[in-house]
Amino acid sequence: MEQVKGKLIALGGGDDEGLIRLIRSEICDINSNIEVIATATPKPSDAVDSGHAYKEAFEELGCSSVNFMRIDEEHEADLPANLERIEKADVIFFTGGDQLRLAKFLRGTKLFEIMSRRYREEDIIISGTSAGAAVMSDRMIYDGYGHYSLIKGEMKTTIGFGFINNVYIDTHFAERGRFGRLAHAVAHDPTHIGIGLSEETGIIIKEGDQVEVFGPGVVTIIDASKVRFSRVRKAEENEPIAVENLVMHLLTEGYRYCLRDHLFQPVEHQTTLNGNRLTA
Repeated sequence: MEQVKGKLIALGGGDDEGLIRLIRSEICDINSNIEVIATATPKPSDAVDSGHAYKEAFEELGCSSVNFMRIDEEHEADLPANLERIEKADVIFFTGGDQLRLAKFLRGTKLFEIMSRRYREEDIIISGTSAGAAVMSDRMIYDGYGHYSLIKGEMKTTIGFGFINNVYIDTHFAERGRFGRLAHAVAHDPTHIGIGLSEETGIIIKEGDQVEVFGPGVVTIIDASKVRFSRVRKAEENEPIAVENLVMHLLTEGYRYCLRDHLFQPVEHQTTLNGNRLTA
């Protein structure tokens, strides 16, 4: 996995107050430039409302330089003003909605190229909730419901943003019964590790490798690297899949998973003081 300087912060959806506070604790300067992108929200009026709501939420925590960047059917990504703002952004935040919209309007743009380069080379935070979290990896799941997702052809994936490779990130994981589709995805692509985020719970990915948990819930890791038998690719359409020896881990706050080494481990206890994270 590629060594990167940026951080990814992803939430599984639901109440995102904890996510906003965490982002605030990760930036040292209240004047840090934060760009909110609500492209995932399909209805233009809802996207505007969502963008401004997040802008206000960051401002309530003392952040003084927060902007809403509109990118959709009527507002192209590669406007000179947008490119200039992304070059200066310290935090880029993607709201929830439909991750396919994010891929449609951002992939292949100069704006996206700048984001990707800066994430690899600079100390920048890229964050998102729900769809804004699911789109971060090189491949993303966009369809698959309940037990039907264990039927060949019912689980669907496509290309994501690729800020991190060989990973699937799924959201609303426990609440919407998405274990089947994440298990199916990693069984189909055993070089990928599945990360299932419960609502109000998320991860910080550091150096493109260390996955640390925040929030009150559980993060599920599904690892297919030790699979001994799989009939996923040979199964006919509409047939159930069969897989032997999928490995699963359940992580809560205070634990992390190292993607390169497939390693589950505790992290040092951390406390907070005036919004700053400290090692105890």
